[in-house]
Amino acid sequence: MTAQDVLLPKAVLWDMDGTLLDTEPIWDEAMEALAVRHGVVMTRELRMATLGNNSVDALTKVYDAALLPESGRDFDGDEAWMIALVVELFARELPWRPGAVAVLDMVAAADIPMLLVTNTMREVADIAIGTIGADRFVATVCGDEVEFGKPAPDIYLRAAELVGAHPGDCLAIEDSPTGAAAAHAAGVPHLVVPSQIPVVPAGRRVFRDTLAGLSLVEFADLFAQARTRPPA
Repeated sequence: MTAQDVLLPKAVLWDMDGTLLDTEPIWDEAMEALAVRHGVVMTRELRMATLGNNSVDALTKVYDAALLPESGRDFDGDEAWMIALVVELFARELPWRPGAVAVLDMVAAADIPMLLVTNTMREVADIAIGTIGADRFVATVCGDEVEFGKPAPDIYLRAAELVGAHPGDCLAIEDSPTGAAAAHAAGVPHLVVPSQIPVVPAGRRVFRDTLAGLSLVEFADLFAQARTRPPA
């Protein structure tokens, strides 16, 4: 069966961390270092709460855990410190998630435009994009380039606008509750391949355990299911 035989999305909107690249362990290390910097133990609950967040939201949750008053919250300084650390960690190695390269190639072969949609700030994301291949995407949108990052819908609405497609005609691929919530809020059908924590069922949302072994026919079927699953 060829791409002409199935209904395919107008564009595929890829999350990066935990979806294309197995970077969440790297972020674990960075977030733990941030917690230590503020005298907080990075519990599993705190780490799960920050998973997929943009930098401001993640910092806020660490500050809250540290009981830091507003006057002691140095967002700019701590963000710069985090960027420097994550850039250093990203430079070591960026492993792929299972099946990600094959699905990227499959979507490209079907002539479907792809965009990268990540909460990671541009300065850090560009390092990872170099590993993935910037030429795979018609555009990339980062969390510091919209007013509100995930779980707000802004980043997905911007991606759909850039590719000239209605959000409901696109397919997002996500791994986290934060990212899935953003796609849901934007009205984008989405495939969730969980990495570290479960994602609850919702409208426009379908699931697969891994990207490995995903065929074009199943890809189209998942898109059809996500489109017809009514909003919650």
